[in-house]
Amino acid sequence: MIRRAVLVAALTFCAAGSARADFRLCNNTSARVSVAIAYTDGRNWLSEGWWNLRPSVCETLLRGPLAAQYYYVYAMDERGGEWKGKAFMCTRDREFRIDGREDCFARGFDRTGFFEIDTGRDAKSWTVQLTDPNAAPAQ
Repeated sequence: MIRRAVLVAALTFCAAGSARADFRLCNNTSARVSVAIAYTDGRNWLSEGWWNLRPSVCETLLRGPLAAQYYYVYAMDERGGEWKGKAFMCTRDREFRIDGREDCFARGFDRTGFFEIDTGRDAKSWTVQLTDPNAAPAQ
C-alpha cells in the first residue's frame, strides 16, 4: 500500500568508488524501507520494485555500468514515511516490473512520485544514501 505521510529526509548522493559498476541504495535509517526504481533506455521507461532493506543494509538495484544520466527512486518506510518527488511513474503494491509511465491508472497500476537522481554524464556506478531526517551527521 502506498502511504501518504510525508517524511522530510536528508538524502546524500555519492558516486561509488569501487571497480564494480552498479546502482546501489543504502538504507542508513532506523527502519525497514521498501524501494522502487525507474529509468529510461532513451526510448522506453521502466519502473520496478520492491526491494525491502533492513536498517544499515545496502542493496544493488541495477547491475553493471550505468546506461543513463538520470534515475528515479521512491522509498517508504514501515512507519508510513516516504522519500518521493515529482517524477510520476507506475507502481503497484506487490513486486512489479512495468514498461511505460503513461496511463498508470487505466492500466491498473498506481501513480507514484519518484525523486530524481542526476548521476552525471560519465558515472559508471552510483550509490544513494537514504538517511533518517534527524540523524546526526557522520563525524
